[in-house]
Amino acid sequence: MAYFLGVDGGQSSTTALIADESGQVLGRGVGGPCNHVGKAEGRARFEGAIDQCLGDACAAAGLSRESLHFAAVCMGFSGGAEDKEDYLRAAVTAEHYVLTTDAWIALAGATGGAPGVMTIAGTGSIALGRNADGLTQRVGGWGYVYGDEGSGFDITRQAMRAALRQAEGWGPATRLHDLLLEAEKAPDANTLMHWFYTDAYPRVRVARLSRLVDEAARDGDTVALEILHNAAQQLATMASVVRERLFAPEEPAIISYVGGVFQSEIVRERYRMLVTLEDGNCCVAPIHGPAEGALLEAFRACGIRVSLREAAS
Repeated sequence: MAYFLGVDGGQSSTTALIADESGQVLGRGVGGPCNHVGKAEGRARFEGAIDQCLGDACAAAGLSRESLHFAAVCMGFSGGAEDKEDYLRAAVTAEHYVLTTDAWIALAGATGGAPGVMTIAGTGSIALGRNADGLTQRVGGWGYVYGDEGSGFDITRQAMRAALRQAEGWGPATRLHDLLLEAEKAPDANTLMHWFYTDAYPRVRVARLSRLVDEAARDGDTVALEILHNAAQQLATMASVVRERLFAPEEPAIISYVGGVFQSEIVRERYRMLVTLEDGNCCVAPIHGPAEGALLEAFRACGIRVSLREAAS
C-alpha cells in the first residue's frame, strides 16, 4: 500500500493529512505553527510542529511513524518554502517532495485538484490558476502598498478614507465614520487614521475591521455598498485575467474563492455574478481546504488523480 502526505503549514497551526493510494483519508493531525520563525529557533519549531501533526495523523491512521515511507509529500507555507526543504526531507521520508506556497495548495483544494482559477481575498489578495496542461498564472499579490485590491485591508482603507472625507466635509455622510470610531474607541477620524500608521495596528488588525463595511452595507449605507461592490469587481477582474491567459474562450473553467472577505454575502454573490457572465465559467465554493489541496498535490506529483474520501468512522 502506498501512502501520501499533505501538509498545510500556516501561521497559527500546521495540519497533516495521510491518505492511501485510493484517496481515502486515513488520519489527520494538527500541530503548532511552522513558518515565520527566526533562524535560531526555526528548525526546532518546524520539527516540533511536524512531529506533532504527523504523529497525531499516524496515530489516527493506525500507522507507525518510524517505519512509514510516503510515495509523495506536499507541503504549502504562507511564508514561502524556499528555506524549509532540508527541514522537510529530514523530518519526512518520501519518494517525491513538493514544497510550495499556501496559495497553490488552496487552489488545488478549492477545485478538487481540477484545472481552474481561484481568487484569495483575506488580509491581502491574489488570483491564480492552472489549466489541464499544467500551465499556471497568477495576478496580484503585490502587497498592501501597490496592490491587494479587494482585500480586507483595502476595504478598511477605503472605509477610513470615507470617514475622513465626511469629517472634513468633502465627502458624503456614511455610517462608516461612527462604526470605525466606536469599534476602536477613537475620539475622531484623524486620530484613528494616525493610529493605523502605528505598530499597534498591523495589517491583519486593520483588515479585520472590514466586517464593519459589510455591516453598514447590509444596513443600507450606500458608501459602504459601493466599497464592497468595487472590491468584488476588482477580485472578479483578477480572476478573469487569469482565466483569459490559461483557458480558451468559452472553455469550461472552475472559478472559486477563499478568504475572509468572501464571508460577506454582498461581495461573494457579486463576485459570483460577475465571473459567471463569461461563457464556460462555473463558480463554486471551495470543495476542500488547503490541507486537502496539499494532499491532492502529493498525488499529482506521482501522476495520480483521485477524489478524496474521508475514512469511515
